[in-house]
Amino acid sequence: MSTGEVACTYASLILHDDGIPITKIASLVKAANVNVESYWPSLFAKLAEKRNVDDLVMNVGSGGGAAPEEPKEESDDDMGFSLFD
Repeated sequence: MSTGEVACTYASLILHDDGIPITKIASLVKAANVNVESYWPSLFAKLAEKRNVDDLVMNVGSGGGAAPEEPKEESDDDMGFSLFD
């Protein structure tokens, strides 16, 4: 994650927690004296319009399930029992 992305993430959470519109991300990041690319605040604001921030926080992606165990193949290694020795 870039510094701008992290700063906007924290700013979004702070604003949401305080009940302030998420559109104020740029103002909060600027007040914190953090330099971010100009597109990050608008991306986060658009995301907050489309998705509920509470849902995003509560449904953080979890790791996928374990991969299915591969069936063991029978070993054809030489065990010293040769028919032709």
